[in-house]
Amino acid sequence: MPAVFEFRREVRTEEIDLLGHVNNLVYLKWMQSAAVAHSDAQGWPLKRYQELRAGWVVRSHQIEYLQPAFADHGIIVRTWVADLKKISSLRRYRILRDRDGAVLATAATNWAFIDFATGKLTRIPNEVAEAFEVVEN
Repeated sequence: MPAVFEFRREVRTEEIDLLGHVNNLVYLKWMQSAAVAHSDAQGWPLKRYQELRAGWVVRSHQIEYLQPAFADHGIIVRTWVADLKKISSLRRYRILRDRDGAVLATAATNWAFIDFATGKLTRIPNEVAEAFEVVEN
């Protein structure tokens, strides 16, 4: 699998807000969907995290909106792991308009790895860490 993962989709009518463009909260959903799809592609679907009894939770998001997306747009969310520490990881995103490659937003999410039973931070297991290649900006 490539280190930079591409998640493609079409903008849905229900994602459009009163201003006629994609609502800002939808970008978060796209980011989450892209991260989950990337993990799945790397051999770590939700079921495997459940079996491990540990997995990722969001600590923080940062998004810079550069251009609006509209109902007639296809979008590409490019995502990659920018760093991987003992208990956390920074994932970056670049959200593009499919037809011309225009950058609609850039973003990052800080993820923390937790034990599902206790909710406490725990070390990222080697088998999880080894599934992802770190791409430095």
